[in-house]
Amino acid sequence: MAQALELGMISSAWHGTGLTIADGIRKAKEIGFDTYDVAEDPLMLDADEQRLIKQTCAEVGLPIRSAVCIALGLVDFTPAVRRFTVDRCKAFIDQQAYFEGRNVLLVLGEYYADLQVYSAEKIFGLVVDNVRLLSEYAASNGLELAIELEPFENSIVGDVHEVARFIREVDHPAVKANADISHLHLSGASFDDVAVLAGMIGHVHVSDCDGKVHGDLPPGRGVTPIKEYLQAIVDTGFTGTVSVELERSPKPEKMVELVEDAYRATAAIMAETGVRGAVAEAVVPTRAHPAGRA
Repeated sequence: MAQALELGMISSAWHGTGLTIADGIRKAKEIGFDTYDVAEDPLMLDADEQRLIKQTCAEVGLPIRSAVCIALGLVDFTPAVRRFTVDRCKAFIDQQAYFEGRNVLLVLGEYYADLQVYSAEKIFGLVVDNVRLLSEYAASNGLELAIELEPFENSIVGDVHEVARFIREVDHPAVKANADISHLHLSGASFDDVAVLAGMIGHVHVSDCDGKVHGDLPPGRGVTPIKEYLQAIVDTGFTGTVSVELERSPKPEKMVELVEDAYRATAAIMAETGVRGAVAEAVVPTRAHPAGRA
């Protein structure tokens, strides 16, 4: 059997559903997930809410692995915006260190203004410099950074080759890649292309799509060859967490069902790939929990 991987989920699935922070964590554990990724902005949480997240995860036995930080301002040509974004990324690192997590995932920006203001090289260099600075800060806190491949036309890192190039340019051992399986598919990566990231993958996201548009669908509801991409990722030597990513559903009242479906489908694929044990026949029945924050 291949090295066992953890199956996690990202807390952003619960945004807009009415579930409290604590109830979202408990629900994830009930469903069967091994780990939790926190997509809560530290600039929007107070100390009590941060403590609630840490304590609830500890109580139910759901370790925190990754944090999701949308950091588009790292590419802004206004120095003050870049400084603010760097400081905000450091706040994510501080929060994740408090949570005893493994990494902070960074979503970088895009080339802008048709490259008529700054050249592609200048824009790329701005982001490299900022991420190099953040990599030192992350390492000093015992964390890694995971760079997200964004499969859009103007993305700084829009395919596996650009992700690998970016990581080589930053040149710091704390900087890894996040291999998002639906993003690999949308960017046109072949299964062989995944090998470009050998030794660089620090985290994995899984969802499905229609092959054309970013969708965050539960696995099995689109056309992404998830099993084959997962096998390619495992073949690079990756050992870590595969996190279900579902968010921005037009029917948030259905999100619990979507997350349950995503858990079952992903767990089955992981079992077939030999990186997770036998899959339970059904999601653990929902148990009542006190309303409000613990």
